[in-house]
Amino acid sequence: MGKLGKLFYKMLSLLFGVLGGIVAGAVFKQVWKVVGREEDAPQATDEERTWREVLPAAALQGAIFAMVKAVVNRGGAAGFRRVTGTWPG
Repeated sequence: MGKLGKLFYKMLSLLFGVLGGIVAGAVFKQVWKVVGREEDAPQATDEERTWREVLPAAALQGAIFAMVKAVVNRGGAAGFRRVTGTWPG
């Protein structure tokens, strides 16, 4: 893959990374409504919340973000290969 191809892939990766973050945030918000039975997840800096409330929310949020990131990265690489015939990396 040439320099232009690498640059193009990096630009697409950044764009899809931002979009993936937005999607992951929306997914987490909907999952939290069901799992946490409340509108918003507890914030780590909320003095009224306990560790037992904050840590599971953070773990769930991290897992969702990691999964969406993997889907976006893998899908982007596969799409790039379909278009260019070369796997980025």
